[in-house]
Amino acid sequence: MDKTGVAHVLDQYASLLELTGESPFRVRAFRTASQTVATLPGGLDEALADGSLSSARGIGPAILTMVTDLAITGGSPTYEELRAGTPPGLVEMLAISGLGVTRVRRVHEQLGIDSLAELEAAARDGRLATVSGFGKQSAENVLRGLGFLRRASTVRLVHHAVREAADLEAALGRVPGVLRVITAGDLRRRMELVRDLVLVLVADTPPAEVFRRLAQVPGVDEFAGQDERRATLRLAGGTAVQVVVTTPVNLGAVLVLATGSRNHVAQLAARAVTRGYALHGAGLWRGSEFVPTPDEATLYAALGLPEIPPELREGAGELSLTEIPPLVELGALRGFLHCHTDFSDGSSSVSDLALAAREAGYQYLGITDHSSSAAYVGGLRLEDLERQWVEVDRINASIEGIKVLKGVEVDILPDGQLDYGPDVLGQLDFVIASLHDGAGLSRSQMTERVMRAMENPFMTIWGHPTGRMLDGREPYPMDLEPLFARAAQQGIAIEINADPHRMELDWRQLRAARAAGVMISIGADAHSTAGLAHMAFGVGLARKGWLGPEAILNTRSLDEFLSFARARRR
Repeated sequence: MDKTGVAHVLDQYASLLELTGESPFRVRAFRTASQTVATLPGGLDEALADGSLSSARGIGPAILTMVTDLAITGGSPTYEELRAGTPPGLVEMLAISGLGVTRVRRVHEQLGIDSLAELEAAARDGRLATVSGFGKQSAENVLRGLGFLRRASTVRLVHHAVREAADLEAALGRVPGVLRVITAGDLRRRMELVRDLVLVLVADTPPAEVFRRLAQVPGVDEFAGQDERRATLRLAGGTAVQVVVTTPVNLGAVLVLATGSRNHVAQLAARAVTRGYALHGAGLWRGSEFVPTPDEATLYAALGLPEIPPELREGAGELSLTEIPPLVELGALRGFLHCHTDFSDGSSSVSDLALAAREAGYQYLGITDHSSSAAYVGGLRLEDLERQWVEVDRINASIEGIKVLKGVEVDILPDGQLDYGPDVLGQLDFVIASLHDGAGLSRSQMTERVMRAMENPFMTIWGHPTGRMLDGREPYPMDLEPLFARAAQQGIAIEINADPHRMELDWRQLRAARAAGVMISIGADAHSTAGLAHMAFGVGLARKGWLGPEAILNTRSLDEFLSFARARRR
């Protein structure tokens, strides 16, 4: 079993421990171990062989034994024993927003429910509302959460899709006759959720022969042809991938069609008709004459358009562009912001993050561990913060080429106050203020809660603003337009949180935020050095929101960033 699989089992074991009433410290130990294994810089086999895993954060002797068993045999007697005694449906219930361990236990004890199907039935027939601590509104929330869970199960988070596509590109690129493999579809458009993996194969061999060879690739369990150029492969692990084969001369049209979106392609086809062309099948035509399109630029030029970047192809006005606005690139970012260290719930030290950020080309690093109210993730008390400040000063004095900034991710409390007072916040270089709970507030109450927080002169960035989790929680209810206006008025940046599980502010809302005058910050929400890779996902969201480098706070120099943070404190 690889490190991703082992990390998943450790996280599942922690959930099982919660359900059986184990100590929260033991539960947290397995959560920490799961994160440590998932973010190992190399392979799990290597970390076991050289002994580095045994000294990693949160890996004690008992957990090391479980990890070793999982890596070598694919199973663990300890895990299997606990799982056998716990109904699997109870663990599945934990994925529903608002159903924590205590509520799941009550549902199980009072109604005897141990599956999602039974839970849904109880929510619909009124039984769930009778459970202590529930009510009609709670039952309705459970139904919404079940629907959200089902929708999320039909798509991939972007970082999972990236890994799968990279593996497939490498495997299919070795097939004789295949010259090049290009990932298309949702992933090429940098969607935050990927419904289908689509690969375009450029070949110098007839499609039928390419498909015959693909069917013989190790790991391909099923092969189903769709037409003479398209097929679906189903791999041993259950992954389905759509494959489109083309010759080099027709690559442009095929790649545009395979990339989508449907709205963009439909608008292109309509425009083609007005210019005497037809875009259909697998190519561009003028009457009965095939028009070669060796690249996408050729196709767009034939239709009187600049080449539209894949991120913008959503049918949202991009065909009206006479020239493409400059979109932000990953290399334009100077500051790496929003990261958690081993002072709270991260697995990397301040020093490790500083060295990794410098290696990646960043000029400054903003450390933002959790504040004291977030005790469940090791939130920092004042004395912890002061110890971290000493560490930051030491690193800044000893490591050249990068500046480490003193920051915090401070909780926005239910009354709109920030977790620390001005005596603490005033000693920091910048402050990210975030919501970490819905607190049972209505839309207007949540909106007012953030409005009050924005009055605090130390708030620099509003972190992961809507609180959504793509694999488990809907956005908090709030009215974003007035909050955009208030953030712009107050000089507060709003974050694109690039954690693949969050991916917000949603790209569909970014243009409205920018139109209101809001500055945008891209934050990795990294919990290890591996989290540096998150920034590419944040840049993808920014590009989908039509944002250029001038709109992004951390494209600014260190002095300019600090000036922005200090402007409201005067």
